[in-house]
Amino acid sequence: MATVWSSDNIRDVAESVGIGSLPKEVADNLARDVEFRMGQVIEEALKFMKHGKRTTLSTQDVSNALRVLDVEPLYGYESTRPLRFGETSIGGGQSLFYVEDEEVDFEKLINAPLPKVPREISFTSHWLAVDGVQPSIPQNPTTADSAPSSLLPKSSTPASSHLAALAGYDNVIAKPSIKHVLSKELQLYFERITTAILDAHNEEYRLAALASLRSDPGLHQLVPYFIQFIAEKVTHNLKDLFILTQMMQLTSAILSNPSLYLDPYIASIIPPVLTCVIGKRLGTANPANANNHFTVRDLAASILIAIARRYAKSSNTLRTRIARTCIREWLDPSKPLGTHYGALVALEGITRADGVRALVLPNLKAYDDVLQEAMKDEARKADAEMVLRALVKGLEMVASDAVKMTNGSGMDVDVEQMREKVIAKAGKVVGERIVEIGRRGLVDAVLDTGVDM
Repeated sequence: MATVWSSDNIRDVAESVGIGSLPKEVADNLARDVEFRMGQVIEEALKFMKHGKRTTLSTQDVSNALRVLDVEPLYGYESTRPLRFGETSIGGGQSLFYVEDEEVDFEKLINAPLPKVPREISFTSHWLAVDGVQPSIPQNPTTADSAPSSLLPKSSTPASSHLAALAGYDNVIAKPSIKHVLSKELQLYFERITTAILDAHNEEYRLAALASLRSDPGLHQLVPYFIQFIAEKVTHNLKDLFILTQMMQLTSAILSNPSLYLDPYIASIIPPVLTCVIGKRLGTANPANANNHFTVRDLAASILIAIARRYAKSSNTLRTRIARTCIREWLDPSKPLGTHYGALVALEGITRADGVRALVLPNLKAYDDVLQEAMKDEARKADAEMVLRALVKGLEMVASDAVKMTNGSGMDVDVEQMREKVIAKAGKVVGERIVEIGRRGLVDAVLDTGVDM
């Protein structure tokens, strides 16, 4: 099989590095491999040339191609002008290519006029504003200079054209703003999906829309529009639990689509999800739907936990920032118990047993006052019970992770003495609930924290 890259060139290179006798079979294989690698580099370089809308291949294209192929780039061949190659024969029918040097006429070079001497570098200072007032000095623009620019049309709308005419600019050409243009198919798809998601009377329609979002490819251009739609609906419908639930379902469906690259949008996805987790007031004050907001908080917390685990590598501080926000909301006594519940569920899910051991356990005694006060209020007792369940669930994670966990359901020590120790560590409300459950592993998880209260 004949190759463009001759095996003789391989032997020449081998001899230059001290390999005197290279077998013909090895040289032929290396020649084919070199030809294949060069073809790869040229193909990638041509892609850069075409994307740059150029017809001449430059050395920068080759350097970019080497970088894409994870090959150490070459140095010393950077040039803004294309290199001119010359060809000469070295005998035996072989050609040698070289870079032609630019010929310079010394007579023209000597007789050419000298370039202008550059101005010396100098620095000066002036007051841009003094106490909010701009001084009238030559370095600052005057009011007359800045006034016409404020009346120039900023778009091609009729209103801006009238403003330009009133300002005395009759022949002003306004450049239209560049907008992201979606195809009619994508616009129709976005409209149908958003309509289906908010249809409270057709569950099948909603499930079909969510299934489409989870699996359909080619939705990259709609991602920022869906994120903006979610943020707007969550912001303006905090009293509508149905809309909040559907927005969280929509967020979960987008995150589940394997064909979407969402790393640049995570910072925009988290705020509406976090709002549904630790929002002060979700839903109405109707007693019949008093506890429905906990379902929304659980759903939003599960999405937030999934985001923190999935994108922790792309953003090293993501989990830390979310955990810091949750611990701050939980320990704020001015916030309602629903906020405390959502913050606890998200915090325990993101940090797992180690986070509960380091962040939740040391603060249980301080949080006990909030729980005791809520337990005495009949209107808040149900919410306090939900928070208590979240705390016990976090402690059970620590118990499952502990080495000293036992499978027994009873405690083989003095219950009253154990009760006093647990209450001293975890507070009265949480401590009595742990003693009531009666699991030795759960008790050990609290007593082995080593935190003196």
